[in-house]
Amino acid sequence: MSGLLGVRLLLLWGCACLWLSSSASGALRETHFYLLTFPSVSLSQVEVYSVTVDCTVTSRFAHTVMTSKAFNKANSSQEIFFEVELPKTAFITNFSMEIEGQVYVGEVKEKEKAKKQYEKAVSSGQTAGLVKASGRKMEKFSVSVNIAAESNVTFVLTYEELLQRKLGRYELLTRVKPKTLVQDFQIVTNIYEPQGISYVDAHATFLSNELLPLVEKTAHISFSPTMEQQRKCPGCDGTLIDGDFIVSYDVKREKNLGDIQIVNGYFVHFFAPELPKLPKNVVFVIDTSSSMRGRKMEQTRDAMLAILQQVHEDDHFAIVRFDTVIETWKDSLTKATKENITEAMDYIRRLYSRGWTNINDAVLTAVNMLVKDRQMERLPERSADMIILLTDGMPSVGVSNIGKIQENVLTAIGGNMSLYCLGFGNDVDYSFLDVMSRQNKGLARRIFEASDAVAQLQGFYDEVASPLLLEVDMHYPDNAVDSLTTSHFSQLFNGTEIVVAVRLPSFQALMIDFYSFSYSVDLLVTKDRSLTVTLRDSVKFVILLHKVWKKHPYHRDYLGFYTLDSHLLSPGVHGLLGQFYHGINYEVADLHPGKVPEKPDATMYVKGQELNVTRGWQRDFRGDVKNGENVPCWFIHNNGTGLIDGHVTDYIVSGLFKSV
Repeated sequence: MSGLLGVRLLLLWGCACLWLSSSASGALRETHFYLLTFPSVSLSQVEVYSVTVDCTVTSRFAHTVMTSKAFNKANSSQEIFFEVELPKTAFITNFSMEIEGQVYVGEVKEKEKAKKQYEKAVSSGQTAGLVKASGRKMEKFSVSVNIAAESNVTFVLTYEELLQRKLGRYELLTRVKPKTLVQDFQIVTNIYEPQGISYVDAHATFLSNELLPLVEKTAHISFSPTMEQQRKCPGCDGTLIDGDFIVSYDVKREKNLGDIQIVNGYFVHFFAPELPKLPKNVVFVIDTSSSMRGRKMEQTRDAMLAILQQVHEDDHFAIVRFDTVIETWKDSLTKATKENITEAMDYIRRLYSRGWTNINDAVLTAVNMLVKDRQMERLPERSADMIILLTDGMPSVGVSNIGKIQENVLTAIGGNMSLYCLGFGNDVDYSFLDVMSRQNKGLARRIFEASDAVAQLQGFYDEVASPLLLEVDMHYPDNAVDSLTTSHFSQLFNGTEIVVAVRLPSFQALMIDFYSFSYSVDLLVTKDRSLTVTLRDSVKFVILLHKVWKKHPYHRDYLGFYTLDSHLLSPGVHGLLGQFYHGINYEVADLHPGKVPEKPDATMYVKGQELNVTRGWQRDFRGDVKNGENVPCWFIHNNGTGLIDGHVTDYIVSGLFKSV
């Protein structure tokens, strides 16, 4: 047998699954391995000689390519498995295999067709790959393929992810579990952020004191241990590389200003202001039914004791416990004084499990407490109202119909507060909690039964504990945008970020206003493709499209970025453009004939150097949009050497996901 027989790859996108199918012999085996492992053959017969993870982050968008190479050393064909875990928020854009020089590329299909096509592939005996849930944050992609004797196979998986800011940082997680020593093992991450990076860190769950110095922590992060450094112990075949490699970073920010990036008729807003936090009014609704008995109840008490100590003194809070009956710690919300916190902690310590689960009445009790205290003007006028529900089971007493509970809660809340639901353990109906949270301006989170459940609960509270803004709207003139993503946000929390992407129509001016902030940008596009950008009515730029004649041997069309008014720009502006914000001092002398009679050469004295320059012309279409107006200019030879700092290659990126 040689190579792979009759390969046909099909990538199917499903609600929770992505599949790949090929017509190689052998049906899908739902085994659980990582990256490349080989359950049907001994490791001595298959050699994994390369595992690389190459990630490029550009403006919070991560593009990751995982490549694994293996060699079948046996004298017969063998089934080889490729399996990798990727973040649940990521999406696969490509999967391919290379066997004996032939590349087989998968095809992405719509999710509506996924399940039927997957079932058809399996029933016809095709080898199939599958993505399915794998723990808290990851999904598992796996595929197996039959490889001929003494043949190589290369698996390449590409996936992409928009990084979300939480607790003041972006986090990029890569799970690596090669399960064997690898000759060439490498993780590389490059981060490109126009604003600059304020900090970056990298760590891994498997890093020992010996491996820690191998991690380079800059905008270029790399980790490449040798086989000896991968060993658990001298002479051992086991590997230390087993766990999560995590890169976290944040960008530099101007106070109270967002970042706007414009590319090919689109712009994206990133908005994360530094503001004083709003007071919050939170009701903790805690399930104490019999299913919470034992470790769950113990962990809930421990988490609540830690959370109560974090409640800010300007906040108001209440506690509702529920099982068969509903019990409130106090009849109304209480200000978080030291005395009240101490009293509440004593109440939490006395909680125990009993009875059935009455979710409907428990949540409605919390809603009524907030509504009543609002009516009695006991709460700050400008404050955030929220309910945090913790439960491990299904409603079993009172109103037990899930749809009816959701309807009751939605009606009672009426859009006036946020509901956050924490589903504890494996038996909880998480979809029920998820829908109910989303209907009421909140979100749900699954709390896994593990030793770190207390940390999970605390971590969730940390994310929502500091609201900054409520009911944030970004307004756009109806005729100024073709399409945009969500522009209304119920709340903005400290350490998070609002992101809005907008598609601009041709030849339109656009004004963006942020609710409660003086922040605006004017964009004016004229028919000659020139773009005028004005920030806060003062700082102005012009972007011009410079075209060259067709079939030019080396020149290409390019954009010129020109500063009209820069006195309010931050002194921290850097890069190629930043060198010329405020102009440079230069002199031109020794004018003499050049290669072209109408384009004389000269000597320019600038930055203490003498440069050879040539007089030329460019067209300015701002006044005459049809013919343009000739504008004299000096062209610097040798790619600007002597004029720009560094070398021209320092400022060139060949593509969004490529570096030079």
